[in-house]
Amino acid sequence: MFTQSVRLGRIIGIPVGVNYSWFVIFALITLTLGGQFAYVYPEWASSVHYIAGIITSLLFFLSVLLHELGHSFAAKQKGINVRAITLFIFGGVAQITREPDRPMTEFYIAIMGPVVSIALAGIFWALALVFQPVSEVVVAITQWLARINFILVVFNMIPGFPLDGGRVFRAIVWFYVDSYERATKIASGVGQAVAYMFILGGIFLIVGGYWINGLWIAFIGWFLLTAAQQVSQYVTLKGALRGIKSRDVMQTDCPRVDSRTTVSALIDEHLFRTARRAFLVIENDALAGLVTLHQIKQLPRDSWHQTTLGDIMTPMSDLHWVYPETEITEVLDIMNAEDVNQVPVLRDGKLEGIIGRDHLLQVMQARLDIGV
Repeated sequence: MFTQSVRLGRIIGIPVGVNYSWFVIFALITLTLGGQFAYVYPEWASSVHYIAGIITSLLFFLSVLLHELGHSFAAKQKGINVRAITLFIFGGVAQITREPDRPMTEFYIAIMGPVVSIALAGIFWALALVFQPVSEVVVAITQWLARINFILVVFNMIPGFPLDGGRVFRAIVWFYVDSYERATKIASGVGQAVAYMFILGGIFLIVGGYWINGLWIAFIGWFLLTAAQQVSQYVTLKGALRGIKSRDVMQTDCPRVDSRTTVSALIDEHLFRTARRAFLVIENDALAGLVTLHQIKQLPRDSWHQTTLGDIMTPMSDLHWVYPETEITEVLDIMNAEDVNQVPVLRDGKLEGIIGRDHLLQVMQARLDIGV
């Protein structure tokens, strides 16, 4: 979801990173907190104000990370893998590899983040009470963290998709209407209504002279509106593909090249002539792997003449493939979950075709255009 990010490591096997936008909000929160502490506690040394601001900001984003780990742990418990957790300007997001298949699974995953946050609010408040007679700095930090975690719970439980409250709302609607697609469209509609309320509220504050707060609230509303609309469009697109099998849209004229072919030769003799974005690699008359335009673009140009396709291909053992009878909606889920643009179609270990994301999108658009 957020390609411009810095990898921090892994927690319970899940890659964790921070989007570059996180550094902006981290700096803003640190400066704001430093100013607040200076106003409320003028007797502190000026350096303490901003050291406390840095510590508080770091603990706040640790709280956000733990919130997302709550979602992630719940997802893994239900057999759903988590591709990554990314912290960004609006908080954090846990990227699960597939949507839940039951309403109660959706509810459990969605509610576990707020449960972690409310627990953190209680822990920080308890720490503030314990350190009351010991350290004013620790009390100031923990009280702020207790309040912000509680506010995080309240905000996240607003029934605006894709907030946690929106997902809880979708789970409840899903349970009663017994349709994931219908529940998602209802939750997305409510989410868009909530987003418009944020935008209008932000405009009202701007008109009233509260420029910073108004812009921030309107920006959050715009973000929620965009996310809710994308979810609704995705469900509509998947609906347009319902009933289609992989064999119905796969391309059988897949370009095949020898593994000993250099990247330079592939570009000159195949890529420029066919404009294809993926090529099947053959080794000893057998299918060995796949090379994509994305892999080629990552290579330095001065290595094109020495590098063979066998050196850079994705081997068959690492490819995500499907059967000809696989529903195309499942193929789309695989592409999104694994972040791949081509999926081979195999039967009994033999290649029958390949499905590319660009071709799949053309099929989806054509069906939407004619109203199928």
